[in-house]
Amino acid sequence: MISPQELVERISAAADYLDCIVIVHEKTQANLRWANSTLTTNGVIAERSVTVIAFVEIEGGIASGGVSRTDVAAHEIESVVKEARIAALGAGVAADASELAKNISVGSWSQAHVATGPDAFAKIAPALGDMFTRSNADAIELFGYAEHSHISTWVGSKGGLRLRWDQPVGRLEMTGKSHERSRSTWEGVPTRDFSNVSIPDVDAIIRKRLQWQAKKIEIPAGRYDTIAPAGSVSDLLTYMFWSSAARDAYEGQSVFSGKDGAKTRIGEKLSNHAANMFSDASYKGLESIPFIAATASGPMSSVFDNGLAQTRTNWLTDGSLTALAQTRASARDTGLSFTPMGDNLIMEVPGASGTLEDLVAGVKDGLLLTTLWYIRQVDPSTLLLTGLTRDGVYRVIDGEVIGAVNNFRWNESPVDLLSRMKKVGATQITQPREWADDMDRVAMPPVLFENFNMSTVSKAN
Repeated sequence: MISPQELVERISAAADYLDCIVIVHEKTQANLRWANSTLTTNGVIAERSVTVIAFVEIEGGIASGGVSRTDVAAHEIESVVKEARIAALGAGVAADASELAKNISVGSWSQAHVATGPDAFAKIAPALGDMFTRSNADAIELFGYAEHSHISTWVGSKGGLRLRWDQPVGRLEMTGKSHERSRSTWEGVPTRDFSNVSIPDVDAIIRKRLQWQAKKIEIPAGRYDTIAPAGSVSDLLTYMFWSSAARDAYEGQSVFSGKDGAKTRIGEKLSNHAANMFSDASYKGLESIPFIAATASGPMSSVFDNGLAQTRTNWLTDGSLTALAQTRASARDTGLSFTPMGDNLIMEVPGASGTLEDLVAGVKDGLLLTTLWYIRQVDPSTLLLTGLTRDGVYRVIDGEVIGAVNNFRWNESPVDLLSRMKKVGATQITQPREWADDMDRVAMPPVLFENFNMSTVSKAN
């Protein structure tokens, strides 16, 4: 197999057009999976993806087009270069054309991919085995997995881009069931190397929640003050983040479209707290790729922006909307600053403190969520979302959990929820559940939302 670096060099050399960008992702992933408190599978996978993007001068401007492959062998280089040219010519003049970055170097270009493997789980494996043993003795069934990935990205071009980034990421997800599966709860932990994962802590959380479910309380649909853990907050705000394309807002097609003559809502106060939401490639513990590596163009990305720096963008500042995700091309059209979409998302409220448990202790009458799932959009103009609660919703009275209530279908807009944050805890690196495969670098606080809309009762467990 040709090395990623050699592949970039040979494809770039063969490209007989204005410029050519080659993006190579090399990924290894180790995993452990279990069911019924018994390890079922484990292994390591390795994969590569190669994208070749052609930039071709044509009458009226520059055309761009790309092709992606799971790999490119030496004898396929000439054909993939031609296919990229054909794709570009077929696309016609690129509406997002901008000056291409050239002669930029980042990272250890020549270093080989460092593969992950089973050793990633060396710290947690003994404790996991002990948790399985104790759960069997107590008639608790455990289901879940641990996985660790290492992804190396190379972005190279005929014009002299030589960019390299290595991204470790991992997570543990655990579902516990008991009493003939009439009780169920979930806990997830994000990690970079499993050094921060405490299996005894996960065990204690699952056991405590299963005990809470000993008392069942039926309540009707309605609006309740509701405590959302950081993971649920991240699931809601990640959807908002993905819906923040500046071009969509400028064209009147999103919740961030302006009113009364304004094209967008930038500058508008959205939160009742001085919340700051941002993407920052250097955020400690959530370090992410510091340059753009776009394999295709869209509302939030442009292949013409490849290689440009991706540092920090402030989406909310002191509770007000300060930026929407966009490319250089959409920035020209909207007259706003170029604010590329980042690879992580963080929300902080200055002065906020306390844990999820501290929020619970301060609630006189409300609900405590575990997770939200099956999240779908109902209305893009308000970003109204719907979904279900899952794996435990608890009644809180006078600062104490008194039992578990039925599940609900809920209807809420994360934009609206920002204005109904009754109390906010300290920001922590957290694990989304719904978007775990798509957004794995998030830091959010737990939040007490006022009048969260539990629209109908759900019989799902």
